[in-house]
Amino acid sequence: MTAPDEELDLKAALEKNAPYPMEAFAFVREGLDHTVRRLHGEMPEGPLDEEDVHQRHVDGGELSLGLLNFAIRKYGLMAETVLAHWSIIRTDDFGRIVFAMIEQGLMSKTDEDDLEDFFGVRPFSTAFSPATVKQALLDIRLEERSADRAGG
Repeated sequence: MTAPDEELDLKAALEKNAPYPMEAFAFVREGLDHTVRRLHGEMPEGPLDEEDVHQRHVDGGELSLGLLNFAIRKYGLMAETVLAHWSIIRTDDFGRIVFAMIEQGLMSKTDEDDLEDFFGVRPFSTAFSPATVKQALLDIRLEERSADRAGG
């Protein structure tokens, strides 16, 4: 099977398990990386052992909040609109995407992880209110300035 055929099979399998476009799956994958880095720091050099992987794990609630933050970082005031365009309208949708990716072997979970961990984590109406987004963007700008000062 060629790489394009494999990509089409993956796309079909993911979309069959959860009715979201491939952009939504890519967003969740990138957002997972963002969330892990925010909570646990940069990836250590070299291969990870089982203990390292366990220590860097994030649960459904943590991932949901991280994905909301990532959406604001990436899309600003348009975050809610972009996610809605992909049929992501609540944190439950993040869970459905994650578990579709787990089913396809693209992500892993622990025995404690459950789809319901994503349900009702934070309403999008509050997560993406203009005041919340503006404050988050100010916080992001302050973080970036701090990092620039520390690094330079």
